[in-house]
Amino acid sequence: MTARTRAGARTAAGPAPTDRRWTLAAALAGNAKRRAAHPAVVCEGRVLSYARLHRESSRAAHALRAAGIGRGSRVAYLGRESEHYYVTILACAKAGAVIVPVNWRLTAAEVEHVLRDSDAELLFLDGEFAATADTARSGAALPKLHTVVRVDAVAEDGARSCGAGLRAWYGDAPDTDPEPVTGPDDAVLQIYTSGTTGLPKGVVLANRTFFTLPHAVAGTGADRDDWTDWRADDVSLISLPGFGIAGIGWFLHGMIAGATNAVMPMYVAQEAVRLIEELGVTITFAAPAMLQMMLDEPAATPRAFASLRKIAYGAAPISESLLLRSLEVFGCQLVQIYASTEAGSVAVCLPPRDHRPGSPLLKAAGLPCPGNELKVIDDEGKELGPGQIGQVCVRTPARMIGYWNRPEATAAALVDGWLLMGDAGYLDEHGYLFLCDRINDTIIAAGQNIYPAEVEKQLGEHPDVVDAAVVGVPDARFGEAVHAAVVLREGARVRPRELLLFLRGRIADYKIPFAYHFLDDLPRNPSGKILRRTVREQLCEEARRAPA
Repeated sequence: MTARTRAGARTAAGPAPTDRRWTLAAALAGNAKRRAAHPAVVCEGRVLSYARLHRESSRAAHALRAAGIGRGSRVAYLGRESEHYYVTILACAKAGAVIVPVNWRLTAAEVEHVLRDSDAELLFLDGEFAATADTARSGAALPKLHTVVRVDAVAEDGARSCGAGLRAWYGDAPDTDPEPVTGPDDAVLQIYTSGTTGLPKGVVLANRTFFTLPHAVAGTGADRDDWTDWRADDVSLISLPGFGIAGIGWFLHGMIAGATNAVMPMYVAQEAVRLIEELGVTITFAAPAMLQMMLDEPAATPRAFASLRKIAYGAAPISESLLLRSLEVFGCQLVQIYASTEAGSVAVCLPPRDHRPGSPLLKAAGLPCPGNELKVIDDEGKELGPGQIGQVCVRTPARMIGYWNRPEATAAALVDGWLLMGDAGYLDEHGYLFLCDRINDTIIAAGQNIYPAEVEKQLGEHPDVVDAAVVGVPDARFGEAVHAAVVLREGARVRPRELLLFLRGRIADYKIPFAYHFLDDLPRNPSGKILRRTVREQLCEEARRAPA
């Protein structure tokens, strides 16, 4: 059974997907004309109107072209989220280049891989991460990286001036709208996400990715309250990092709608509560763990959240206790979303009407969004019926173009227009998707994707580690916590802290296991593959028995 949205087959009305207006550059130009004085970005008290965002990004686009950056060039950005980050994203879109956000939590070696693999020609750099970038560039084979632009500037007294370096770089470049060189199907964004091999892959997304869902909802008469949506009068809080699809996608959808986008350089629950009340935030997206953190703040009262109309959450199911608290204190609609970087945009939603205490649908991921289709297949690619567990597949016009320079991986992930999501699940008789497990074993901790093979490889570098398996164990605060099952060399004596210190600096801190379990051996199948599910069950049982 292939599941569609309840409105039917979903042949959307309105402009076709090839419409020239379906580009980030055209959307910004339109908003700058229609909503010139309207705040586009608010960050740490600084405000950029749509007119100014348009002018500044045009200047930066002309400077990019003067630096030899053109259609298809890759431009990396290493820094926290700010209005300057979004200026560079839109400048790249206008210049025809592809922005490559770099996770600022990565180690120098991990940053080096992204810069090398992406063929980045220019790097925008926040000074906070200059040391990491310098190490990544020292001795590395980065033949295409010819320009580094500091986004901030440092005065003689050591004070940092946010954005001053970027403004000095593009200087008096013209603020005229550059001649468009790309269309809806051209690449605009390349986000790095790992896979079961542990090697980060660049997911290439097109301009059209960020237009398809709003277009489908508007063009089919669907009730917007059933789905994740963005409106021109919204004040949208962006609390997730902009180096991932959740953060950057939330901004781009809001920008296209003409909303005000409030940006947090880093999520702090106390600050999120303050911004929601002071700015009158109407929508936001957060992981359940982030909602829990906000609700635990002393200032978290129904009055503080009176402006909210909708909260979207994802990366983990919401517990019934957290749902009850959220409905009571936030006092707004809740929407669960199921997506992936490869899907580009929201693929599945559990609508507000299904967020009822005691409802069995709270365990569901939801229904396919307008314009999308779902099916579940077996190992041979045959479509399965209701209640039968298999691999989840999504057909969506928002999906990725492919993996950068990895045609075989692209062909494995995209089959006859269907995106294989790497999750096991089933559809019920009403088309609701229920997830059972992750086929690719990805761990999601506080909304961050962590790939076991990457951590296991680094653990294996320790001279006393013979074997290792890394899994996610359910965690009340973060959804999942990273646990490692480790087999040591015979006679070796290694404490967990030693392994923790060994990993520090080799991988980003958020990937380092929270707990280490020392085993005599790891369970494997006849082919020698680790039975990760068995490991997970064993470690979950140990975690349950451990004293609080």
